[in-house]
Amino acid sequence: MSTRVEARTDLPTSSIFGYTRARALEALGTQVLRYGLVAVLVLFGLAKFTAAEAEAIKPLVSNSPFMSWMYAVLSDQGASRVIGSIELIAAALIAARPVSARISAIGSLLAVGIFLSTLSFLFSTPGALAATHPAHGFLLKDIVLLAATIAIGTEALRGIAEEPESGRSP
Repeated sequence: MSTRVEARTDLPTSSIFGYTRARALEALGTQVLRYGLVAVLVLFGLAKFTAAEAEAIKPLVSNSPFMSWMYAVLSDQGASRVIGSIELIAAALIAARPVSARISAIGSLLAVGIFLSTLSFLFSTPGALAATHPAHGFLLKDIVLLAATIAIGTEALRGIAEEPESGRSP
């Protein structure tokens, strides 16, 4: 008796989820992912310009080995504004995908850095890994945002690879 299972390779192309439709859904999903991420970065970036958000992020940023130095040279609000500005720049670069895949890929790389930095707060902020810590769930969502950023960054890199080289004669 054989326990081997073979995958079907003769999938119908005329089905409701045919290759063409699947590619169209994938493209739609990528756009929703891209501009959803842009919206999150814009909302969080703008929030950093408020005193309440500057106060809320201080316990996280001040314990970070990568970012705590900002409080030595900037005020609480100044550090928050720098962080917010970086988030807004990343959002603008990512949103530029219809204009330039390269610019969008750079924005994605910047956003990867943002989300890796915020995820590092889980390990640098005392007690942040505890399920009862106020920032625990807030920081965990950055795993999904990091994955979204990698996905749209990969799509932008694929777009760069597919662009014809400028200045090349046919």
